Parts: sequence; C-alpha cells; structure tokens
Amino acid sequence: MWQWIVSPEKAPDKAAEVEIGFEAGLPVSVNGAKANPIDLLNTLNEVAAKHGIGRTDIVENRLVGMKSRGAYETPGGTLLVTAHRELEALTVDRETAHFQQALSLRYAELVYYGLWFAPLRAALDGFFSVAQQRVTGAVGLKLWKGTLTVTKRVSPFSLYRTDLASFTMGRYNPKDAEGFINLFALPVTVRPKEKSPNRPRLTP
Repeated sequence: MWQWIVSPEKAPDKAAEVEIGFEAGLPVSVNGAKANPIDLLNTLNEVAAKHGIGRTDIVENRLVGMKSRGAYETPGGTLLVTAHRELEALTVDRETAHFQQALSLRYAELVYYGLWFAPLRAALDGFFSVAQQRVTGAVGLKLWKGTLTVTKRVSPFSLYRTDLASFTMGRYNPKDAEGFINLFALPVTVRPKEKSPNRPRLTP
C-alpha cells in the first residue's frame, strides 16, 4: 500500500531537524533558506518521507454519503500543517483562533467537494487573509522514526508573555480573579434552587 514513505522501523536511527519559516501564514523557507512553494514542498517531502513521517490511514465520509477507507502519503504536507498550526497557536488571538477552527472545516469541505470556484470559498479567503496577517515566524521540528516533535516556536508577533503566563505577582495579580469569578458565575448562582418542572410522559 505504501509506495513513498519508508516505514518507521526502517527510518534512520539519527533524527533530522527541520525549521520552517512563514510570512503572513505562507511557508517561505526551510532551514533558513528561502524557496519557492514547489521547491519548498519537494524539500520537505524528501526529508519527511525518509524519516517515516506522513502516513495517514483514515475512514472518511464521501460526498455521496458512503464511508470509505483512505490511505494517504503526505510527508511534506504533514510538516507544513504541524508547523503552521504551532505558529498560529503563538500568534493568533483566542477569539479569532476559535472561530477560525469552524471556518477551516467548512473551507476544507468546500475544497473536498470540488467547489473551489464557489463564491463562499472566495469570501472565506477574505477572512483567512486577515487572520493570517501576523502568522509570521519559524517553527522547529524534530523527525525521528515516524514521530514528529516541535522543538521551537518563534515570532515577532508572539502573544505569549512569560510575566502573564507564569501567574506570578507581576502584571498578573491572582487576586483579580476573585471578582471575575464572582461575576462570571452570576448566571448560575442566581438561578432559583427549585426542582425541575415535571415533564409530560410519552405514552406508546
């Protein structure tokens, strides 16, 4: 079944390190060397396939409604998706990231159904072009016998701040959470403590 990617058992014993650079969500470099999209993907395909990365065996839902098994080989694509997702986690704010997850599924569905030229697909491009504006930086990956590990995430637009994430008495004061918790819990705490109304039973 597998024609391209070597089995993890036969992959090299020495791990490979890859760094993928992005600008506004688009991959632009591998290990610091700029490359056009085709050369970049070819480079990633070669190294990922050599180290057993990118085999996908799934049961999928076809457009006509049936389920089918799909065995795909996507070595370079696996590296790109993993690195891009990690950089988004670092640079995209929470609300945009959560909303983007839902739209990404719809976008993928449109493409899968062959509706690339549909007006909705073009409209979604407008959202993603804005959402990806700050997805710039680099992600390091370690490839070893079919496993993929993230080694670094760097970006000039990183939203991660150690003084906030550490929950110390710096910019983040844990005592501020007390009032937030009280307010956030209001809808639950003010509900009358009474039994649920009796629901009519359905008789056969």
